Amino acid sequence: MRLSQIGFLLFLCFSVSEKVSAQDTTNLMNELVSESQSPTTYAKFTFDYTRVVDGHSVETQPKKVLDLRISHRFGPVNSGLYNFFGLDNATMRLGFDYGITDNLMIGVGHSTFRKTYDGFLKLKLLRQSEGEVNMPVTMSLLAAFSSNTLTMPDSLKTTFGDRTASVFQLLIARKISQGFSFQIMPTYIHSDKISFNHPKRDILAIGAAARQRLTKRLSITGEYYYQFPESKSPSSHNVLSFGIDIGTGGHIFQLHFTNSIGLNEKTFISETTGRWNKGDILFGFNISRVFQLGRK
Repeated sequence: MRLSQIGFLLFLCFSVSEKVSAQDTTNLMNELVSESQSPTTYAKFTFDYTRVVDGHSVETQPKKVLDLRISHRFGPVNSGLYNFFGLDNATMRLGFDYGITDNLMIGVGHSTFRKTYDGFLKLKLLRQSEGEVNMPVTMSLLAAFSSNTLTMPDSLKTTFGDRTASVFQLLIARKISQGFSFQIMPTYIHSDKISFNHPKRDILAIGAAARQRLTKRLSITGEYYYQFPESKSPSSHNVLSFGIDIGTGGHIFQLHFTNSIGLNEKTFISETTGRWNKGDILFGFNISRVFQLGRK
């Protein structure tokens, strides 16, 4: 073979190799660009509803959706047959929750326990996502207030500020799998002066909650709030609650067991007097019905 032919073959091999190498590089760059521009996927239904058991979840009510909530809490099971294991005694809360936007909701309610009026505002700050935007958690901020309107003796003069309590919570949750979610709730409470014997009006607590979905319409839930000893009242105990959520179309049924009679954040977090190990277990349920008030 002549030298010129050998040179031509070497040039041809080099050209083909360069072309293949350039094509591989181009394909690799296209894949990297495609991955970097992948759409953002947001976690949905970290919790099934806007509440876990008594406390709030990170979820907010969709825009222009009204949620009518009726909550019942019966007496302690250990009250015996005379009180039909607590069913003869009941407290109730009637509430209305409304979605202003998909990330902002408000709510108001009235409880028969201490004739309490309450309201709240909840804003979703972050959403768990992956893809172009990678966010490991969903985060919401809750601001709530309540006012005890019980009639007091004439000798005890109280102001509106003495009767009103406020609660601020940061709700941080992660949907760990398709069926399991976990949430923590750092909490600050400024209690009222007349409902409970708090040594300090400023109370710090932290909560933990979880949801395990069993079927499409059935889940089990649990939540626990720990009060820091420096601000905890000696006569209060930490609240522990378990629930079963049943979804039936537009209706939602939540059955639960807890050691607290309270139906708002200030009461069940910082004013629980029952203890599980003493048999102070209360049965309760929530009924929720949602109404679409505008276009979806």
